[in-house]
Amino acid sequence: MKIEFKRLNEVNPDDLLLLMNHELVRRQMPLFEGDFTKGDVEKFVIAKEQLWTNFGYGPWAFYVDDEFVGWGGLQPESGEADLAMVLHPDYWGMGKSIYTKIIEQAFNEMGLDSITILLPRSRTKVQGLFRLGFREEGEVQIQGAPFIRYRLSRLNF
Repeated sequence: MKIEFKRLNEVNPDDLLLLMNHELVRRQMPLFEGDFTKGDVEKFVIAKEQLWTNFGYGPWAFYVDDEFVGWGGLQPESGEADLAMVLHPDYWGMGKSIYTKIIEQAFNEMGLDSITILLPRSRTKVQGLFRLGFREEGEVQIQGAPFIRYRLSRLNF
């Protein structure tokens, strides 16, 4: 199995459109309302690419054996490196392998001391995060929606 990270501007926009409108994916993304359009995809990619320009890092497109499976990685959020992962449900089992590659990059290549994950309150199955070493920090508001912030320290990795 070959896992590759590519920039989001390399993804076929139709692939992103299908992912972002998938019913099971949308349940996990409370900040998105209505249908995700081709115009939304264009704005989304531009905004994510701007993170690379402004901060030197941002989210990637994930490919497994040359197949687009989702997007995510590290992106700046309130002065923190926040991990996001949006996978097509057909590839939810790939999350751990992709996560491992992201974490190695965060702590080994980027030299970060910690990373965060923000999950909506609706995500109640979080025991896996604790097993990975994450600790709950409390609730934060993002665009008026409640999220729980979890932190992984390099020391707990």
